[in-house]
Amino acid sequence: MLTLADIDHAAVAALLARYGLALARVADGEPIPGSYWGDSEAGLIGSTVYARGDTPLHSLLHEAAHLIVLPDERRAAVHTDATDSVEEEDAVCVLQCLLGDALPGVGRERVYADMDAWGYTFRLGSARAYVESDADSAWQWLHDRGLADAAARSLRLP
Repeated sequence: MLTLADIDHAAVAALLARYGLALARVADGEPIPGSYWGDSEAGLIGSTVYARGDTPLHSLLHEAAHLIVLPDERRAAVHTDATDSVEEEDAVCVLQCLLGDALPGVGRERVYADMDAWGYTFRLGSARAYVESDADSAWQWLHDRGLADAAARSLRLP
């Protein structure tokens, strides 16, 4: 599984900055502030994503996507848990895959594989199948909020 230590930290910070977010690197072995799952999983507080070197990249992207989809007034109040609906969670799963395309040497295919290895479950059996064939409502949720088109432009996606 790809971790923050495996990729260019500056590229991740720059990607998050495009959306008004900050990346806070946590020292190895220290607890990650705002982590919903604990262990090495990324955390959220306000507009900051917290991660250690051993944080899986898919986790960092997932938590960042939660902040990206929130309006500023809700983002400021986030601590640990950002989701308020299944629809939002589904949209975040799509967006985290798209964000992988914006990082050199990562790409959505790697994010799909790591999500599957981590244990995300989808009706069609894989993250890729979900995003490409079963996420119409998630794509619509992103589109309705101006995020699908903005993500495509920002990330230069088809």
